[in-house]
Amino acid sequence: MSHFLDQLLIATQHFADFMWGNWMIALLVGTGILLTIVTKGIQIQKFFLSLSFVFRGAMGKDKTEKKEGDISPFAALMTALAATVGNGNIAGVATAIAAGGPGAPFWMWVSAFFGMATKYAEGFLGVKFRKVAEDGTMAGGPMYYARYGIKNQTFAKVLGMTFAVCGGATALFGTGNMMQSNSMALAFKSQFGIPTIVSAVVLTILAGLVIIGGIKRIGAVSEKLVPSMILLYFLGVMVILIVRVNYLWDAAVLIFKSAFSVKAAGGALVGTSIQKAISLGVRRGVLSNEAGLGSAAIAQSAAKSPDPVYNGLIAMTGTFIDSIFVNTLTTFTIVVTGVWKLTPAAGMALGAGGMTSTQLTVSAFNTVIPYGGVIIALASFLFGYSTVIAWAYYGEQCLEYIWGIRAIVPYRFVFIGLLFIGAIITGEHINIVWNIGDAFNAIMAVPNLIALIALSGVVAKITGNAYRRKNFGG
Repeated sequence: MSHFLDQLLIATQHFADFMWGNWMIALLVGTGILLTIVTKGIQIQKFFLSLSFVFRGAMGKDKTEKKEGDISPFAALMTALAATVGNGNIAGVATAIAAGGPGAPFWMWVSAFFGMATKYAEGFLGVKFRKVAEDGTMAGGPMYYARYGIKNQTFAKVLGMTFAVCGGATALFGTGNMMQSNSMALAFKSQFGIPTIVSAVVLTILAGLVIIGGIKRIGAVSEKLVPSMILLYFLGVMVILIVRVNYLWDAAVLIFKSAFSVKAAGGALVGTSIQKAISLGVRRGVLSNEAGLGSAAIAQSAAKSPDPVYNGLIAMTGTFIDSIFVNTLTTFTIVVTGVWKLTPAAGMALGAGGMTSTQLTVSAFNTVIPYGGVIIALASFLFGYSTVIAWAYYGEQCLEYIWGIRAIVPYRFVFIGLLFIGAIITGEHINIVWNIGDAFNAIMAVPNLIALIALSGVVAKITGNAYRRKNFGG
């Protein structure tokens, strides 16, 4: 069995590296650049307006509550954030630093900036081309805007079905399922000594209780859970940054210098290349904020929002909150505490005391806060739990597109079963889960990015009209 897992680890690593080669980075970031241009830099021009829409929704003052849709725009954003603010923010950032050095997060920020325009387009198109499903709920996402937005019908049908297949597979095997349960189980084992089998059983039961309830229950849970868990994590990080405030400037210099050099500040050799830092930064950024995957468009399609532009603005705030806010908290925590030096990128192998994933972030918290790992264990559970329930919805929407509503119930049970399996994988083979998740993220992104490029003219035209009217909905 060990030999099989060794071979599987090597194979999945090669596959993930291929899927996240230069071609994928160019396609992902290039699409974001294109959409930034056609929307006239909407992530800059309308950034504060988009945040005002979010705060209004948080205060329960959203005027779209009675419009067509299943959940409020704020609940849709929280569902999308439930999927994105996950263990990618805790374990994903740590993994990027462990393998790509302290400069890797810089490339997360770069991809996130352009990813905001990508997420705007996804939220926009999700509402623009959504349909009413057999059970009366709203159905949308990349499979729908590819199918009904692209004029060439043959190409549109193939692309829509391709995304649905890839999206369903990603929901089952990607970063929204097995990787999350794995990170949660690892956090509880390292902090409390709880056997992974116990965590697997508890998580499976708790996730199943919400998943069976569908989007309305998922939206209701996410609306309350997501703001609370981000606040908990923020408070923990702020304690560390206040204690280590004298190291903040040095940490920032280290991050930026390492992003463009194989040597960190002070001349210490970082055991990685600039290309690897960029690749890991972008792929972990996508793991975290999902801009380009098309997943958020599925959640946004359920929103009670009649205006695609308004919905797009709300959607793009998700990338900012996730990657430019939460990821930055994790990055500086790991760097200012100095635990990044205990990683393979800094020359310390995993078998010789080196750390990666959740363990690295736990170590950073424990360095400053007594029992700080408890915060990470709790945050890992909340982040992972919210991600799991949101991705369960994404997957079932993809399967419903392919086979109709009869596919939903069997899919939910398969999803929960794989969630259990992901939680019990431990030891040196843990990266199998990460590699599979990375690869499936890229597989899912390709048809969505093609659809976004094909429909960029639609986004440009209607967004341009909104600029001229000085009316972005809401």
